[in-house]
Amino acid sequence: MEEFPVSAVEALCLGTSLTISGILYYVYRKKKKTVDKLKDAPQLTLDGRLADLLNVTPGKCLQYVVIEGTVQPVSEPLRSQFQEGAVGVVQKLMLREHKLVWNGLARAWTDSERVLHQRVHAVPFHLAGSEEAVVRVLSPLEASALSMEVIHEKFHQATYGFSDLIGQYLSGEKPKGQLETEEMLRVGTTLTGVGELILDTDRALKLRPPTDGSEYFLTTADFETLRIDQENQAAAWQVLAAVFALAGAAVLLWVARRYYRGLKHHWEQERLRREFETLGADSTSPPGPGTSRDEAAAPLENACVICLSRPRGCVLLDCGHVCCCYRCYQALPQPTCPICRQTIRRVVPLYQA
Repeated sequence: MEEFPVSAVEALCLGTSLTISGILYYVYRKKKKTVDKLKDAPQLTLDGRLADLLNVTPGKCLQYVVIEGTVQPVSEPLRSQFQEGAVGVVQKLMLREHKLVWNGLARAWTDSERVLHQRVHAVPFHLAGSEEAVVRVLSPLEASALSMEVIHEKFHQATYGFSDLIGQYLSGEKPKGQLETEEMLRVGTTLTGVGELILDTDRALKLRPPTDGSEYFLTTADFETLRIDQENQAAAWQVLAAVFALAGAAVLLWVARRYYRGLKHHWEQERLRREFETLGADSTSPPGPGTSRDEAAAPLENACVICLSRPRGCVLLDCGHVCCCYRCYQALPQPTCPICRQTIRRVVPLYQA
Protein backbone atom coordinates (compact mmCIF):
# COMPACT_ATOMS: atom_id res chain seq x y z
CA MET A 1 0.00 0.00 0.00
CA GLU A 2 2.97 2.32 -0.38
CA GLU A 3 1.83 3.50 -3.82
CA PHE A 4 -1.01 5.92 -4.37
CA PRO A 5 -3.28 4.04 -6.80
CA VAL A 6 -4.37 6.29 -9.71
CA SER A 7 -5.58 4.70 -12.92
CA ALA A 8 -4.77 6.16 -16.33
CA VAL A 9 -8.34 7.35 -16.82
CA GLU A 10 -8.44 9.01 -13.41
CA ALA A 11 -5.07 10.68 -14.00
CA LEU A 12 -6.28 11.92 -17.39
CA CYS A 13 -9.53 13.29 -15.93
CA LEU A 14 -7.70 14.92 -13.02
CA GLY A 15 -5.02 16.49 -15.20
CA THR A 16 -7.50 17.68 -17.82
CA SER A 17 -9.90 19.23 -15.31
CA LEU A 18 -7.14 21.01 -13.40
CA THR A 19 -5.48 22.25 -16.60
CA ILE A 20 -8.74 23.59 -18.02
CA SER A 21 -9.58 25.11 -14.65
CA GLY A 22 -6.20 26.86 -14.58
CA ILE A 23 -6.68 28.25 -18.09
CA LEU A 24 -10.21 29.43 -17.30
CA TYR A 25 -9.02 31.02 -14.06
CA TYR A 26 -6.32 32.88 -15.98
CA VAL A 27 -8.93 34.20 -18.42
CA TYR A 28 -11.18 35.16 -15.49
CA ARG A 29 -8.37 37.07 -13.77
CA LYS A 30 -7.60 38.91 -16.99
CA LYS A 31 -11.27 39.78 -17.49
CA LYS A 32 -11.61 40.80 -13.84
CA LYS A 33 -8.64 43.13 -14.26
CA THR A 34 -10.40 44.71 -17.26
CA VAL A 35 -13.58 45.17 -15.21
CA ASP A 36 -11.63 46.83 -12.39
CA LYS A 37 -9.94 49.19 -14.84
CA LEU A 38 -13.30 50.06 -16.41
CA LYS A 39 -14.69 50.94 -12.97
CA ASP A 40 -11.73 53.23 -12.29
CA ALA A 41 -11.64 54.79 -15.78
CA PRO A 42 -12.71 58.47 -15.82
CA GLN A 43 -15.53 59.41 -18.21
CA LEU A 44 -14.50 62.54 -20.08
CA THR A 45 -16.72 64.96 -21.99
CA LEU A 46 -15.60 65.58 -25.55
CA ASP A 47 -15.51 69.36 -25.73
CA GLY A 48 -13.05 72.21 -26.21
CA ARG A 49 -11.66 71.93 -22.66
CA LEU A 50 -10.41 68.39 -23.19
CA ALA A 51 -7.26 69.53 -25.00
CA ASP A 52 -6.44 71.95 -22.18
CA LEU A 53 -6.86 69.11 -19.66
CA LEU A 54 -4.42 66.92 -21.58
CA ASN A 55 -2.01 69.81 -21.96
CA VAL A 56 -1.54 70.13 -18.18
CA THR A 57 -1.42 66.34 -17.63
CA PRO A 58 2.09 64.86 -17.12
CA GLY A 59 3.21 63.33 -20.40
CA LYS A 60 0.08 64.76 -22.06
CA CYS A 61 -1.46 61.31 -21.77
CA LEU A 62 -4.33 59.66 -19.87
CA GLN A 63 -3.75 55.92 -19.79
CA TYR A 64 -7.33 54.64 -19.58
CA VAL A 65 -10.33 56.87 -20.19
CA VAL A 66 -13.87 56.63 -21.48
CA ILE A 67 -14.96 59.01 -24.21
CA GLU A 68 -18.08 59.19 -26.36
CA GLY A 69 -18.64 60.89 -29.68
CA THR A 70 -20.13 60.71 -33.15
CA VAL A 71 -18.31 58.89 -35.93
CA GLN A 72 -17.05 61.23 -38.64
CA PRO A 73 -14.57 60.39 -41.44
CA VAL A 74 -11.35 62.34 -41.73
CA SER A 75 -11.66 62.43 -45.52
CA GLU A 76 -13.72 60.37 -47.98
CA PRO A 77 -15.89 57.68 -46.33
CA LEU A 78 -16.47 54.14 -47.54
CA ARG A 79 -19.57 53.49 -49.63
CA SER A 80 -21.70 50.36 -49.51
CA GLN A 81 -21.54 47.99 -52.46
CA PHE A 82 -25.16 46.92 -52.02
CA GLN A 83 -27.14 49.74 -50.36
CA GLU A 84 -27.20 53.06 -52.09
CA GLY A 85 -26.43 56.05 -49.90
CA ALA A 86 -24.94 54.03 -47.03
CA VAL A 87 -21.53 55.39 -46.00
CA GLY A 88 -19.23 54.42 -43.16
CA VAL A 89 -15.67 54.24 -41.90
CA VAL A 90 -15.28 50.48 -41.34
CA GLN A 91 -16.68 47.90 -43.76
CA LYS A 92 -16.64 44.12 -43.56
CA LEU A 93 -17.69 41.90 -46.47
CA MET A 94 -18.12 38.20 -45.73
CA LEU A 95 -19.18 35.14 -47.70
CA ARG A 96 -20.11 32.05 -45.63
CA GLU A 97 -20.92 28.55 -46.87
CA HIS A 98 -23.68 26.63 -45.09
CA LYS A 99 -24.03 22.88 -45.47
CA LEU A 100 -25.33 19.77 -43.73
CA VAL A 101 -22.76 17.19 -42.60
CA TRP A 102 -23.66 13.62 -41.65
CA ASN A 103 -22.76 12.85 -38.03
CA GLY A 104 -22.19 9.11 -37.76
CA LEU A 105 -22.17 9.20 -33.96
CA ALA A 106 -25.50 11.03 -33.62
CA ARG A 107 -26.90 9.38 -36.77
CA ALA A 108 -28.24 12.74 -37.98
CA TRP A 109 -27.44 15.65 -40.29
CA THR A 110 -25.88 18.63 -38.51
CA ASP A 111 -25.39 22.22 -39.66
CA SER A 112 -21.89 23.33 -40.59
CA GLU A 113 -20.58 26.76 -41.53
CA ARG A 114 -17.27 28.06 -42.84
CA VAL A 115 -16.02 31.40 -44.10
CA LEU A 116 -15.15 31.33 -47.78
CA HIS A 117 -14.10 34.94 -48.12
CA GLN A 118 -13.73 37.98 -45.87
CA ARG A 119 -12.57 41.51 -46.53
CA VAL A 120 -12.29 44.38 -44.06
CA HIS A 121 -11.79 48.01 -45.12
CA ALA A 122 -11.27 51.01 -42.88
CA VAL A 123 -10.63 54.71 -43.40
CA PRO A 124 -9.30 57.19 -40.83
CA PHE A 125 -12.07 58.63 -38.67
CA HIS A 126 -12.55 60.57 -35.49
CA LEU A 127 -15.16 61.01 -32.78
CA ALA A 128 -16.83 64.40 -32.85
CA GLY A 129 -18.17 66.12 -29.75
CA SER A 130 -19.41 69.56 -28.80
CA GLU A 131 -17.62 72.81 -29.59
CA GLU A 132 -16.12 71.20 -32.71
CA ALA A 133 -13.86 69.01 -30.55
CA VAL A 134 -12.69 65.80 -32.21
CA VAL A 135 -10.62 62.77 -31.16
CA ARG A 136 -8.79 60.78 -33.81
CA VAL A 137 -9.34 57.03 -33.39
CA LEU A 138 -6.24 54.94 -34.03
CA SER A 139 -6.13 51.19 -34.81
CA PRO A 140 -9.92 50.62 -34.74
CA LEU A 141 -9.57 47.03 -35.99
CA GLU A 142 -7.64 46.10 -32.81
CA ALA A 143 -10.56 47.11 -30.59
CA SER A 144 -12.84 44.66 -28.80
CA ALA A 145 -16.65 44.78 -28.92
CA LEU A 146 -16.65 46.68 -32.23
CA SER A 147 -20.19 45.91 -33.38
CA MET A 148 -21.29 47.08 -36.81
CA GLU A 149 -24.64 47.37 -38.50
CA VAL A 150 -25.62 44.70 -41.03
CA ILE A 151 -26.73 46.64 -44.08
CA HIS A 152 -26.89 43.77 -46.56
CA GLU A 153 -27.66 40.06 -46.15
CA LYS A 154 -28.56 37.66 -48.93
CA PHE A 155 -28.69 33.87 -49.00
CA HIS A 156 -27.90 32.15 -52.30
CA GLN A 157 -29.67 28.78 -52.33
CA ALA A 158 -27.66 25.85 -53.69
CA THR A 159 -29.10 23.99 -56.67
CA TYR A 160 -28.25 20.42 -57.63
CA GLY A 161 -29.55 17.54 -59.70
CA PHE A 162 -30.09 13.84 -59.16
CA SER A 163 -26.42 12.92 -59.58
CA ASP A 164 -25.51 15.61 -57.06
CA LEU A 165 -27.90 14.05 -54.52
CA ILE A 166 -26.20 10.66 -54.90
CA GLY A 167 -22.80 12.27 -54.47
CA GLN A 168 -23.97 14.10 -51.35
CA TYR A 169 -25.15 10.91 -49.66
CA LEU A 170 -21.91 9.17 -50.56
CA SER A 171 -19.72 12.05 -49.32
CA GLY A 172 -21.87 12.86 -46.28
CA GLU A 173 -22.16 16.58 -47.14
CA LYS A 174 -25.18 18.52 -48.40
CA PRO A 175 -24.52 22.12 -49.50
CA LYS A 176 -27.36 24.45 -48.44
CA GLY A 177 -26.07 27.65 -49.98
CA GLN A 178 -23.94 30.74 -49.39
CA LEU A 179 -24.71 33.70 -47.16
CA GLU A 180 -23.45 37.08 -48.35
CA THR A 181 -23.30 39.87 -45.75
CA GLU A 182 -22.04 43.41 -45.51
CA GLU A 183 -21.48 45.13 -42.17
CA MET A 184 -20.55 48.76 -41.72
CA LEU A 185 -19.75 51.24 -38.97
CA ARG A 186 -21.79 54.05 -40.41
CA VAL A 187 -21.06 57.74 -40.33
CA GLY A 188 -23.06 59.48 -37.59
CA THR A 189 -23.09 56.46 -35.25
CA THR A 190 -22.56 57.26 -31.57
CA LEU A 191 -19.47 55.36 -30.46
CA THR A 192 -18.02 54.79 -26.99
CA GLY A 193 -14.25 54.42 -26.88
CA VAL A 194 -12.13 53.17 -23.98
CA GLY A 195 -8.39 53.44 -24.33
CA GLU A 196 -5.37 55.69 -23.97
CA LEU A 197 -5.94 59.37 -24.80
CA ILE A 198 -2.96 61.45 -25.89
CA LEU A 199 -2.35 65.02 -27.04
CA ASP A 200 -0.13 65.15 -30.10
CA THR A 201 2.39 67.86 -30.86
CA ASP A 202 -0.10 69.63 -33.14
CA ARG A 203 -2.67 69.64 -30.26
CA ALA A 204 -4.60 66.84 -31.93
CA LEU A 205 -6.39 64.46 -29.56
CA LYS A 206 -5.93 60.78 -30.33
CA LEU A 207 -7.41 57.61 -28.84
CA ARG A 208 -5.21 54.53 -29.18
CA PRO A 209 -4.81 51.03 -27.69
CA PRO A 210 -3.34 51.26 -24.15
CA THR A 211 0.42 50.76 -24.06
CA ASP A 212 0.16 48.79 -20.79
CA GLY A 213 -1.73 45.95 -22.50
CA SER A 214 -5.19 46.80 -21.19
CA GLU A 215 -8.16 45.97 -23.37
CA TYR A 216 -9.12 48.50 -26.02
CA PHE A 217 -12.86 49.04 -26.62
CA LEU A 218 -14.90 50.65 -29.36
CA THR A 219 -18.61 49.95 -29.04
CA THR A 220 -21.93 51.36 -30.15
CA ALA A 221 -23.36 50.60 -26.69
CA ASP A 222 -23.13 53.06 -23.82
CA PHE A 223 -20.43 52.71 -21.17
CA GLU A 224 -22.73 51.26 -18.50
CA THR A 225 -23.87 48.49 -20.86
CA LEU A 226 -20.26 47.75 -21.75
CA ARG A 227 -19.26 47.52 -18.09
CA ILE A 228 -22.15 45.21 -17.17
CA ASP A 229 -21.39 42.99 -20.17
CA GLN A 230 -17.75 42.66 -19.10
CA GLU A 231 -18.80 41.87 -15.52
CA ASN A 232 -21.13 39.15 -16.78
CA GLN A 233 -18.33 37.66 -18.89
CA ALA A 234 -15.98 37.69 -15.89
CA ALA A 235 -18.62 35.95 -13.75
CA ALA A 236 -19.17 33.31 -16.46
CA TRP A 237 -15.42 32.54 -16.66
CA GLN A 238 -15.28 32.33 -12.88
CA VAL A 239 -18.15 29.84 -12.75
CA LEU A 240 -16.56 27.68 -15.48
CA ALA A 241 -13.21 27.70 -13.65
CA ALA A 242 -14.95 26.70 -10.41
CA VAL A 243 -16.87 23.88 -12.12
CA PHE A 244 -13.71 22.31 -13.58
CA ALA A 245 -11.85 22.81 -10.29
CA LEU A 246 -14.66 21.01 -8.44
CA ALA A 247 -14.55 18.22 -11.02
CA GLY A 248 -10.82 17.81 -10.39
CA ALA A 249 -11.39 17.87 -6.63
CA ALA A 250 -14.11 15.21 -6.99
CA VAL A 251 -11.73 12.92 -8.91
CA LEU A 252 -9.03 13.48 -6.28
CA LEU A 253 -11.46 12.72 -3.44
CA TRP A 254 -12.64 9.57 -5.24
CA VAL A 255 -9.04 8.34 -5.57
CA ALA A 256 -8.27 9.26 -1.94
CA ARG A 257 -11.41 7.45 -0.74
CA ARG A 258 -10.48 4.32 -2.67
CA TYR A 259 -6.93 4.51 -1.35
CA TYR A 260 -8.19 4.88 2.22
CA ARG A 261 -10.53 1.90 1.85
CA GLY A 262 -7.66 -0.20 0.50
CA LEU A 263 -5.42 0.97 3.31
CA LYS A 264 -8.11 0.17 5.86
CA HIS A 265 -8.48 -3.32 4.38
CA HIS A 266 -4.72 -3.74 4.54
CA TRP A 267 -4.72 -2.72 8.22
CA GLU A 268 -7.50 -5.22 8.93
CA GLN A 269 -5.57 -7.99 7.20
CA GLU A 270 -2.46 -7.14 9.22
CA ARG A 271 -4.48 -7.16 12.44
CA LEU A 272 -5.92 -10.57 11.62
CA ARG A 273 -2.49 -11.91 10.68
CA ARG A 274 -1.01 -10.79 13.98
CA GLU A 275 -3.96 -12.24 15.85
CA PHE A 276 -3.60 -15.59 14.10
CA GLU A 277 0.13 -15.61 14.77
CA THR A 278 -0.56 -14.92 18.45
CA LEU A 279 -3.00 -17.80 18.64
CA GLY A 280 -0.59 -20.11 16.81
CA ALA A 281 -3.14 -20.80 14.09
CA ASP A 282 -0.77 -19.81 11.31
CA SER A 283 2.40 -21.49 12.47
CA THR A 284 4.67 -22.36 9.56
CA SER A 285 7.69 -23.76 11.40
CA PRO A 286 8.08 -27.56 10.97
CA PRO A 287 8.26 -29.76 14.08
CA GLY A 288 11.79 -29.78 15.53
CA PRO A 289 13.66 -32.62 17.22
CA GLY A 290 12.45 -31.57 20.65
CA THR A 291 8.76 -31.43 19.68
CA SER A 292 6.53 -34.03 21.29
CA ARG A 293 4.55 -36.53 19.26
CA ASP A 294 1.20 -34.96 20.29
CA GLU A 295 2.37 -31.51 19.23
CA ALA A 296 3.97 -32.71 15.97
CA ALA A 297 1.03 -34.59 14.53
CA ALA A 298 -2.26 -32.75 14.07
CA PRO A 299 -5.31 -35.02 13.76
CA LEU A 300 -6.19 -35.61 10.13
CA GLU A 301 -9.79 -34.60 10.69
CA ASN A 302 -8.61 -31.17 11.95
CA ALA A 303 -6.08 -30.56 9.13
CA CYS A 304 -6.52 -27.76 6.60
CA VAL A 305 -8.38 -29.07 3.53
CA ILE A 306 -6.00 -27.19 1.23
CA CYS A 307 -2.47 -27.81 2.54
CA LEU A 308 -3.28 -30.83 4.78
CA SER A 309 -0.32 -29.86 7.00
CA ARG A 310 -1.54 -27.14 9.33
CA PRO A 311 -4.54 -27.22 11.62
CA ARG A 312 -7.71 -25.42 10.72
CA GLY A 313 -7.68 -22.01 12.35
CA CYS A 314 -10.28 -19.78 10.59
CA VAL A 315 -14.03 -19.43 10.60
CA LEU A 316 -15.22 -18.24 7.18
CA LEU A 317 -18.28 -16.00 7.33
CA ASP A 318 -21.08 -15.79 6.38
CA CYS A 319 -21.19 -19.54 5.61
CA GLY A 320 -19.49 -20.51 8.93
CA HIS A 321 -17.25 -23.29 7.54
CA VAL A 322 -14.05 -24.17 9.43
CA CYS A 323 -11.96 -25.74 6.71
CA CYS A 324 -8.56 -24.08 6.27
CA CYS A 325 -5.67 -22.35 7.95
CA TYR A 326 -5.15 -18.62 7.75
CA ARG A 327 -2.22 -18.85 5.31
CA CYS A 328 -4.26 -20.85 2.82
CA TYR A 329 -7.15 -18.43 3.24
CA GLN A 330 -4.81 -15.59 2.26
CA ALA A 331 -3.64 -17.59 -0.77
CA LEU A 332 -7.16 -18.12 -2.14
CA PRO A 333 -7.37 -16.67 -5.67
CA GLN A 334 -10.98 -15.62 -5.08
CA PRO A 335 -12.66 -14.81 -1.72
CA THR A 336 -14.94 -17.87 -1.88
CA CYS A 337 -15.31 -20.72 0.56
CA PRO A 338 -13.48 -23.91 -0.60
CA ILE A 339 -16.40 -26.03 0.61
CA CYS A 340 -19.58 -24.23 -0.53
CA ARG A 341 -18.17 -21.55 -2.92
CA GLN A 342 -20.06 -18.83 -1.06
CA THR A 343 -18.46 -15.39 -0.99
CA ILE A 344 -16.36 -14.81 2.13
CA ARG A 345 -17.40 -11.55 3.79
CA ARG A 346 -14.94 -11.75 6.69
CA VAL A 347 -12.84 -14.24 8.61
CA VAL A 348 -12.36 -14.69 12.35
CA PRO A 349 -9.85 -16.87 14.20
CA LEU A 350 -10.94 -20.20 15.65
CA TYR A 351 -10.43 -20.48 19.39
CA GLN A 352 -9.97 -24.09 20.46
CA ALA A 353 -10.18 -25.10 24.12
